[in-house]
Amino acid sequence: MRALPPALALALLLQPSLALAHGLHDSRTFLGGAAHPLSGADHVLAMVAVGLLAAQTGGRALWAMPLGFVVAMLAGGALGASAPGLPVIEPMILASVIVLGALIAMSVRLPPGLALSLIALFGAAHGWAHGAEGPQTGQAFFAAGFALVTALLHLSGIALGRGLGAVALRGAGAGAALAGLALAVA
Repeated sequence: MRALPPALALALLLQPSLALAHGLHDSRTFLGGAAHPLSGADHVLAMVAVGLLAAQTGGRALWAMPLGFVVAMLAGGALGASAPGLPVIEPMILASVIVLGALIAMSVRLPPGLALSLIALFGAAHGWAHGAEGPQTGQAFFAAGFALVTALLHLSGIALGRGLGAVALRGAGAGAALAGLALAVA
């Protein structure tokens, strides 16, 4: 069985985000939280990019980068639920897509501490947005859902990244960065 071309795989990953269009924000359920990360191309692209970067970096990064993002996202979600009005969050989310994509495209090897700090910063921004847009009650179920789906998106990126050659992986990173730029302009 042949692997999907990277562009087709990315398009398939984005399909749920196109269909949901940021729905289910007020749901208090695990499923509402699980649907939320899929509700915007910016979130899907960044979360898959974390997996791609982890695959490209290899070693401990395979678990440390996704775990760091999810932990920071949960902390950011708690902060966003209590103080939702932070105008820098949406630009930070778009920056996460562009920066992560560019790092992958240029095959930049950041020192591990710097890479994890950057991923944690981006994770906290994504979490803040989820927390601010999520329910005021039932937050634990909602958070568990979005944490699980975020981890699955990271694993999808890792699987995709490990299945691609170095050039195609860099191309996927460039595609993510360009998509992030397009979202920023739109």
